[in-house]
Amino acid sequence: MTIDTRKLLKAGGIAILAASISGCMSSGGGGGGGSQSAARGIEGDWDSGDGIAVSSFAGGIFTTKAKDTGNKLADGSYRINGDLIEITVISLIRNTTSSVNCKQVDQNQLNCTSSTGSTFVLRRRVAA
Repeated sequence: MTIDTRKLLKAGGIAILAASISGCMSSGGGGGGGSQSAARGIEGDWDSGDGIAVSSFAGGIFTTKAKDTGNKLADGSYRINGDLIEITVISLIRNTTSSVNCKQVDQNQLNCTSSTGSTFVLRRRVAA
């Protein structure tokens, strides 16, 4: 039971980190005309680097769920601002809101940084 709780807290922390990044960059100006094509590039499911959670991007909505239980850990939103993916994360575990900025380094990897400076990687989920 303790292990599951720790996994949920760790996954929640990852979601919070992702959301933290966008707060650092959100004052950076207006939306670009290329956001629709960029959004299609990130839409879908992404595994956390530690394998604990799956984050989903769809139509501006961001969600993170625990892989082992399927429990929702975080909700939020995202937007494309130039080459940054700005995510606002609402942790359902900690009842906090944070920001994360990610860069898509290739088709299958997002490098993310939270507003607190923590970094993590999301990898596109491979279809089974």
